[in-house]
Order: sequence, then structure tokens, then C-alpha cells
Amino acid sequence: MSAFRIFVLAVLGVGALVLFNSAFIVPQTASAMVFQFGRLARPAISHPGLYFKVPFIETVTLIDKRVLDNDLRPQTILASDQKNLVVDAFTRYRITDPLKFYQALNNVRLANQTLERIVNDRVRSVLAGADTRQIIDTNRAQLMEKIQEEVNRDTQALGITVVDVRLSRVELPRETTEAVFRRMTTDREREAAALRAQGAQLAQQIRSKADAEVQVILGTANKEAEELRGKGDADKTRILGEVYRLNVEFSAFFRSMQAYEAAFQKGDTRMVLSPDSPFFKYFNQPQVAPKR
Repeated sequence: MSAFRIFVLAVLGVGALVLFNSAFIVPQTASAMVFQFGRLARPAISHPGLYFKVPFIETVTLIDKRVLDNDLRPQTILASDQKNLVVDAFTRYRITDPLKFYQALNNVRLANQTLERIVNDRVRSVLAGADTRQIIDTNRAQLMEKIQEEVNRDTQALGITVVDVRLSRVELPRETTEAVFRRMTTDREREAAALRAQGAQLAQQIRSKADAEVQVILGTANKEAEELRGKGDADKTRILGEVYRLNVEFSAFFRSMQAYEAAFQKGDTRMVLSPDSPFFKYFNQPQVAPKR
């Protein structure tokens, strides 16, 4: 191989190496920072495309510009009503100033650690001024907005902007939850016992009132029945007396029928009498009372 050909191949190789080290691509999801001997050589590049740099002198660092998630570890806080709460939160943030971010944090891992510390501090300080009901129910959205505002004030120098802070889980510690559950169970059992006692007392009052009303009604009914029975017996006696006075024969006949009814009861009835006894007068010679 001739020396000229070797020279040409060497030049082409060097040119390819220089071209490879001078071109770089900025993707859609990142910004690029070009440094020269550790100092920023030009403003950060945020538009995607193909760019060039001075080979072997300038270096390129890509900074992610997407919304990043950071799940925080659960922590226990003390609310204003002196109740401990287990709070689980997460944040979403975006790198808005690549230079500040690079100078202050350098990478996403360190950014997550720093942001977790800041958010946890703000969560504790904000929630410490609210009671349990406000944190769990009534003012939860306002508290999250306040936490986000304070976190963004703390992260201005870091080149990041927090776009969302959420309290994903707020609950009592397990031992507190069990104690509250036991207390609630005891309270409900006590309320149930009180309600049952009230119900039993009310039922007894109703039952006693009903029994008293029954006695009054029965007494009144018995009194009226006795009065009616006495009046009926009196009318019966009066009518029979008038009949006996008007028709002596009918009176004798009727009394004989009553005697027969009393004597001939159902069952084994034995009588030792003469057939012509006056007792059988109306059996031997039945008569009919004369018409008047």
C-alpha cells in the first residue's frame, strides 16, 4: 500500500473521529448544556435537533425537562389536636433552569433526595397548624396548595419547579387506629345498651298501661254484664210471676218441665217412683194450657 493511500485513510479516520466528537443530538425530552473546561460555553439548548461543539474541548450534559415523579417515604406528624398521623405524599416537578439545577444538584437522584427533605419539612410545618379533621377531610386541598407554594419558594435557587404535591394517604398509626376502634366499639356497645334499656323501659310502660286499660275495660264490661244479667233475671222473674199469676196450670206445667230437666241429667240417672206418682203427671195425662 502506498504512503499516499495510508495518508488519505489516516486523514479520513481523523476527520470521522473529529466529526463524531463534534456532533450531538438534543432529544425532545431534554435540554443540553455545553461546557468548555467546566464553564458554560453557550446558553442551554432547549430545542431538539442536531448540534455541533468543539471536539475534545467542549462537553455536553443533557438535562431531563419532562415532569418527574418523586414518591416520598411515609412520615409521622403531630396535628394541632395532638394526634399522630401517618402521611404518605408524592411530588411532581420539572427542571426549569438547567444551569441552576446543574450547579445546585447536578443529577436527578440528588434532586429527589433534596426535594424529599424540603417537602417533608413543609408537610410537617403546614399540617402541624391544622387538626385531624381538617387534614383528612375539610381543608385537605387548601393544605396541599399551601405546601406546594412553600416548597416552590424553597426550590427557586435549585432550578426546579414543583407542579404538584399530593397527600396520597393520611391515617392514624396502627396502634392508634386499633385503640380508636376499640374505643368506638365500646362507645357503640354502651349506646346500644342504653337504647335497649330505654326500649325495655318504654315497653314495660306501654305494657303496664295496656294491662291497666285491659283491667278497666274488663271491669267495666263485667259491671255492665252483671247489670244486664241482673236486669234480665229481674225481667225474667217478673214475667214468670205474671205468667204464673195469670195461668196457674201453665205455672205447674212449666215447673214440672224444670224438674224433669233437673232430674233427667245426661248419664246414669236412676229414680224409684211409682208410675202414678204426681211427678209424672204430665207424662201420663199431658194437658195443654187453655187458651185465653
